[in-house]
Amino acid sequence: MDLLEGLATTRTIRRYTDEPVTDEQLTTILWSATRAPSGSNRQPFRFIVLRDGPRAAVARLLLGDAARRMWAGKSASDGYTSGSGAEPDSPKARMARTMAHYTEHFADAPVIALAALSRYRDANPFEGSSVYPACQNLLLAARALGLGAALTQIQMLVADELHEALAVPDTVALHATITIGHPAGHHGPVRRRPMSELVFEDGWGVAPAWAVDPPGTEFTQAGPPRQK
Repeated sequence: MDLLEGLATTRTIRRYTDEPVTDEQLTTILWSATRAPSGSNRQPFRFIVLRDGPRAAVARLLLGDAARRMWAGKSASDGYTSGSGAEPDSPKARMARTMAHYTEHFADAPVIALAALSRYRDANPFEGSSVYPACQNLLLAARALGLGAALTQIQMLVADELHEALAVPDTVALHATITIGHPAGHHGPVRRRPMSELVFEDGWGVAPAWAVDPPGTEFTQAGPPRQK
């Protein structure tokens, strides 16, 4: 697959088949993740892969419960059942059904990977910059193999419990939880805002003439209200 095609078609995949992810596929995906850049090339990122081990079973239960609690709160606070969410075919309602299925089956994902940071200095607001490039590499590598993945922050709700269950040192921070598996659906072009709303030149809010989306680009209505 062409790299640019991969960038344009790497969707968040939240539904998986029961087909297992092989050791060979995991090797390719995680090797690609570990090629990511990091500050001063210190490579402080680490990945804890959860499949069917005894500690993984405990961690999966913790994450599954956290995912359900997260969605119960978010669906209520964000009004997913009101407004357009009450229309069965609306994007909001479809997203609600997808998230409900995803969180209900979170613990059943073929692979769950925890992205971590092995700290070499005190915690700071910028440390994720040395973890998330590796996460993006992982997502792209999964796409290249025909697999799907979803990056979440579910681990934040049960960080202490995960540290204990997986014997994670106190000097290690858990920065992301990524589910990986064979898509029950399919990949395809992602929908985003037009470039003219996202890319500026020589100052804020001024879209350059060259910020033009390729023919056939599909757009989303999601996100914050558009500026008038």
